[in-house]
Amino acid sequence: MESMQAILVRSPGDAGQLFIGEVPRPVPGPGELLVRVRATALNRADIMQRRGKYPPPPGASPILGLEMAGTVEAMGEEVSGWKVGDRVCALLSGGGYAQYVTIPHEMAMRIPSGLSFNEAAAIPEVFLTAYQALYWYGGLEQDRHVLIHAGASGVGTAAIQLVRTAGAYPYVTASGGKLDICRRLGAELAIDYHNEDFVQAVKAHTQGYGADIILDFIGAPYFARNIETLALDGRLILLATMGGALVENFDLRTLFRKRGQLITSTLRTRSEAYKRRLTREFAEYAMPLFERGVLRPVIDSTYPWEDVAAAHERMEANLNTGKIVLEVN
Repeated sequence: MESMQAILVRSPGDAGQLFIGEVPRPVPGPGELLVRVRATALNRADIMQRRGKYPPPPGASPILGLEMAGTVEAMGEEVSGWKVGDRVCALLSGGGYAQYVTIPHEMAMRIPSGLSFNEAAAIPEVFLTAYQALYWYGGLEQDRHVLIHAGASGVGTAAIQLVRTAGAYPYVTASGGKLDICRRLGAELAIDYHNEDFVQAVKAHTQGYGADIILDFIGAPYFARNIETLALDGRLILLATMGGALVENFDLRTLFRKRGQLITSTLRTRSEAYKRRLTREFAEYAMPLFERGVLRPVIDSTYPWEDVAAAHERMEANLNTGKIVLEVN
């Protein structure tokens, strides 16, 4: 069996546990593409998995990495629509921190001609997550008011663009130094969460109406204030609990008064059929917009994969605005 290089974890712990080692090279099965990975990108899930707190779902590669961009190297039987040499990017359940990965051919997205591998690697996880949350769960339509917490994060920068492209109004929270990039991406209201009350800011900007959709990654510390910010019949979509998961002393009647919906979602553990359907719908909608420059990936920094520890440390310190990309040798 042929081997390849991949970034591995010696034992659960800090970024110093990451190293480049040898593992068996995957072989494409029926309906699969073998892709030579040129770039991958970091996600919070990678850090959690490295620490031993987020094991991969059953059947997924134990190697870190939830997205990648590269070229088709080989194909299994029953593959149609692709050929060797095609440039593709894709969402993964794992395995992106490696020289090669196999993917179902329905999960591959053709890289627009104007984008590099580094740029394409910054698209799949954050844009698919944002698209799913906004359209499938949030019911995004023209003129909706949308509050996006962590607006300068990867998902946040993707969500701002998708909301603006839909003809709706994106409002964001972020730290002071990151507000300008949110405004440049199209945020109509940028709130410094260190110094401003986002409830008051959104209510003032919308003349008391509130937000039809709220995307939140913080969890418990924002929960009550998110409900207060919701417009009537609004939807709070919870994608992570970075600030904590235990909500204490909350009166559920406040949610009833708003006729609000609380929706939670994770993408990694979804079925392959779900991810295929999401990928096809997103690619049909968004890839022409990337081609025309209407949408664009936001890259904070790029590291050679030998410097993966430094890349992880940058994300853990919350220094990034947009995606951190690893170039794979």
